[in-house]
Amino acid sequence: MDADESGSEGAPNTGSEVDPVIDAVLDAYALKDEGRTGWQLRGVDEPESVAAHTWGVAYLVLALGDRFRADLPDVDLDRALRLAVVHDVGEAETGDVATRADSTAASVDRERKEAAERAAMGDLAGPLPDGVREAWEEYEARETPEAVLVKECDLLDTCLQAIVYERDDRYDPGDGTPETFAEYDALEEFFATAEPRLRTDAGRALFEQLRERYRTLRS
Repeated sequence: MDADESGSEGAPNTGSEVDPVIDAVLDAYALKDEGRTGWQLRGVDEPESVAAHTWGVAYLVLALGDRFRADLPDVDLDRALRLAVVHDVGEAETGDVATRADSTAASVDRERKEAAERAAMGDLAGPLPDGVREAWEEYEARETPEAVLVKECDLLDTCLQAIVYERDDRYDPGDGTPETFAEYDALEEFFATAEPRLRTDAGRALFEQLRERYRTLRS
């Protein structure tokens, strides 16, 4: 009997054995139901999931990536897509911990947050190809043009989402918004959070366009 006939070598997994890769993928799918905390705290109606945000970031890499070439001439958009897809995977285990500009919000211990997400990636990416963990680590380091681009798109995606919520009347600042998050008017806090973290001229130019569009909707 050859190896294929015996099923001992080269045969597909029939489901009788636990496949750790499938388990890791299933665990990561928690991102589809993990709500974005910042929107929830602001009282947005049916806010996006972390997975929806991830798609937005990846789409911005494709749609706007060429605009960053003056700042990041060597950027590889295909490689950046890999980073975009995995950049928040750790939150499938840790949950989404929002970065807030509002000084009345609870502060975030960034070192603890990073350590928790790194440990989560050890669990989630352990049985997966090395490239998954490596892409996440590259994004976290922010040292390559691809990582910088993805972070710029991460920040801009939040600004775009604020425009969507304002345009579609999915946020009412007078409807139960916690007083502890009242330092910024309506969804202005998300622009205030993004602005100082942008590193490129292209990112700042796009940000100004988005903030102006948001304020026009508000007025």
